[in-house]
Amino acid sequence: MDIRGSIALVTGGNRGIGRHFVQQLLDRGAAKVYAAARNPQSVDVPGAIPLALDITDPEAVTAAAAAAPDVTLLVNNAGAATGSDFVTGDLAAIRQEFETNFYGPLAMIRAFAPILATNGGGAVLNVDSRLSWLSFPGVNAHAASKAAAWSMTYGVRLELAEQGTQVTGLHLSSTDTDLMAGWDIPKNDPADVVTVALDGLAAGAPEVLADRETRETKASLGI
Repeated sequence: MDIRGSIALVTGGNRGIGRHFVQQLLDRGAAKVYAAARNPQSVDVPGAIPLALDITDPEAVTAAAAAAPDVTLLVNNAGAATGSDFVTGDLAAIRQEFETNFYGPLAMIRAFAPILATNGGGAVLNVDSRLSWLSFPGVNAHAASKAAAWSMTYGVRLELAEQGTQVTGLHLSSTDTDLMAGWDIPKNDPADVVTVALDGLAAGAPEVLADRETRETKASLGI
């Protein structure tokens, strides 16, 4: 994926890792970057194009595809973590995690795959997680949704290969964003994570493991 001259759309582009994606894509020469957020007025990166989008709303996804027909790179970054477990957690919260972390990115891919094909193939970058491969109390629902997202990333890669669309999955451990604000543990710098992710994307990597903990976790599974 040649980032210079690309036209990117980043979901959750107003804060956290998403904001760093927007900034670094512009820094690397992207011709246009749509920064999608539920509240587009919260987008504050100079040069970014704010775009109203709730990835869990099918009509909003359809509207985003109509508003951005020139996209060549889709970054599925938006995510949710409710701190829910399976047995004691609120079922609505568990469903919310799957709607945001699995069905939302899938809806975006389904809407933008024809656009990417028309524009030469392009690429999709899915922000997955180290929790695709492990779990522990307090994040069980999140881990399950990310495991599903990992499987979806793999399947979409196979399905979009014929149209020339690169699909890259980014896996990372705890990173210093609003999503992790309540966890007093060591965290990645989100700017470093995005740098590694975009380097991998530009190199054509099908999967990017952003930190040592993530690499060790995947290696321990022998997959």
